[in-house]
Amino acid sequence: MADTNMEGRQQILQWLDEERDQIVALLQAFLRAPSPNPPGNTLQAAQVVRDYLTSEGLDHRVIDPHPEMPNIVAAFDGGDAGRHLVLNGHIDVFPVPESHAGWTQDPWGGAEKDGKIFGRGACDMKPGTTASIITYCLLHRLRDRIKGRLTLTCVSDEETFGPWGARYLMEHHPEVHGDCLLNGEPGGPESIRFGERGPLWVEFSVRAEGAHGAYVHITESATKKAMAVARDLEKLTEIEGAPPHNVASAIDAGRETMDRMMGQGAGDLVSNVTLNIGLIKGGEKANMIPSECSFTADLRLPVGMEHSDLLPKIEEIASRYDEVSWKVVGGDAPSWCDPHHEMVGILQRNVEAFGRPRPTPIVSLGGTDARLWRHAGVPAYVYGPYPYGMGSHDEHVDIEEFLHVVRTHVLSAWDYLSTPAG
Repeated sequence: MADTNMEGRQQILQWLDEERDQIVALLQAFLRAPSPNPPGNTLQAAQVVRDYLTSEGLDHRVIDPHPEMPNIVAAFDGGDAGRHLVLNGHIDVFPVPESHAGWTQDPWGGAEKDGKIFGRGACDMKPGTTASIITYCLLHRLRDRIKGRLTLTCVSDEETFGPWGARYLMEHHPEVHGDCLLNGEPGGPESIRFGERGPLWVEFSVRAEGAHGAYVHITESATKKAMAVARDLEKLTEIEGAPPHNVASAIDAGRETMDRMMGQGAGDLVSNVTLNIGLIKGGEKANMIPSECSFTADLRLPVGMEHSDLLPKIEEIASRYDEVSWKVVGGDAPSWCDPHHEMVGILQRNVEAFGRPRPTPIVSLGGTDARLWRHAGVPAYVYGPYPYGMGSHDEHVDIEEFLHVVRTHVLSAWDYLSTPAG
């Protein structure tokens, strides 16, 4: 059995070496197919995925509850019974300002420069989705040697919590649940994400009488009142979560790695509520006291908290002010799974075999579709590239790092499916 596993690994590495340029070209074609969400139209980028699968002779399904946000699903069974591994990546990406402010490369160009590939989605997460596609294609060639089932899910609508994407699949297509999930979202190649904090998006609406800008004695300003509410919300960031012991110890062990992968200070933030005022709108003219203002707060809850723990505190803050209303407009609970699962060990061994540092299990600051599998009781793990320029300008991925992520995904999927459970 060991010889068979090693032969498969050697064949996979040979294919990866021979098809290197083809794999890089797939990522570039993927990046050159704009798929910003909002607005969410991923038809062009989804077609890139479909064309590649077709070129490999692989059947697939399109599941599109929203006609402009298709999800691509494919699956095959191995030669023997075994476990079911699911690969997941998303097709949609963050939008880009019309001015392309800060970009030195075309955000939809997929340009290669100095060993890097640039473009919106070049770290979040078209490299990871490409890794899933390549994993599926190469393991299909070895399907007779696999024990179990492999499913590919390339989904839309991840950037807006997935009502037409992974969430829809999980709710309506239980065949994609599986026994374990592997995802390639960016987080840094020295980390394996076994959990993530839970987003809570809250929209506040503030009203006032309004008046001429010189008559500040007549009425409150809706914008000033909104700023005061936002200031009070900042106190929520002092609240810490209370995770289970095995998760708490893994979080503590991963803080230093988080600082290296996600920037200094990330390790300190992971255990606390965080606040970002992502959208704000108010006022009509500089010399008018605004009568209306609205803003949306993006709160992130640590593992060990629920939305119900925070909502009464938000209500208490809003109630301090007249004519302030609020509503939840999005979010999900924190999620986690076993930080010592077999897949964690498989990923660690493969990364170390390539001469890289052993990746540390961590809880993520940001969210991924992997949470949906965890909520369904399926262990879900994320291994991907550094988040260079994620949500900002000049988003990019180092080519060799991208290829490393691809190798790690393919070999880890092979190891999981070519050996019996236990």
